[in-house]
Amino acid sequence: MIKIAVYGKGGIGKSTVTSNLSAALAHLGKRVIQIGCDPKADSTANLLSGNPVFPVMNYMRDFDREPESLEEISKVGFGNVLCIETGGPTPGLGCAGRGIITTFSLLEELNLFEKYKPDAVLYDVLGDVVCGGFAAPIREGLASKVIIVTSGEKMALYAANNINSAVENFRERSYASVRGIVFNRRNVLNEEEKVFEFAKSRNLEIIADIPRSDDIIRFEDEGKTVIEGDPTLDVSKRFLDLASLLIEEDEKENN
Repeated sequence: MIKIAVYGKGGIGKSTVTSNLSAALAHLGKRVIQIGCDPKADSTANLLSGNPVFPVMNYMRDFDREPESLEEISKVGFGNVLCIETGGPTPGLGCAGRGIITTFSLLEELNLFEKYKPDAVLYDVLGDVVCGGFAAPIREGLASKVIIVTSGEKMALYAANNINSAVENFRERSYASVRGIVFNRRNVLNEEEKVFEFAKSRNLEIIADIPRSDDIIRFEDEGKTVIEGDPTLDVSKRFLDLASLLIEEDEKENN
């Protein structure tokens, strides 16, 4: 099974990358689950025509009970991608990381993977750091690989370095390892040079190069990924190529 956790600086485009990658995997015939791990709960919106799923933590808070079925806390989106959002605590109260841990424990109790039998699971993870609950997706048995999304902006690269260092520090615990970088371009000065130098210095592979694209914005305004909007576009092919790479690697690892 393909098991990917996507990390990166807040606002760098993790949700755009994750949802388009989920859509690309589904377009290539894979059965996909995407789990958004952010209190904003907007990771899967573009797989659901802009109509978000009811987040797990919000459900438990509003109904004062745990959900009794997966159907209460999930929606099926484009390409039959199963969409789940952890949500988070009331703003200013509680810990978002603990919300992630609580959600994963609940999904285990509801036998998510046994019932849905996915070919791929993608976790879109909040924030710039990998600690506490935010490390939950990369623990043994959940995600096996980490993708770091970055641009050439200073703070995006700073966050990417922190994430890479944290994942490396977890290596001895049998957590996931960094598979590579998705270069999500912002067209800043000397961007390509900065990102390629960063990747080379950390011995990381750039596994996808996503151009800044008006098509992404146009289809997101319609509540769609570019894969759903037009899979023949150049930017769509970038995501499809990444999906194909991950599929090929998974097949080799399991043969």
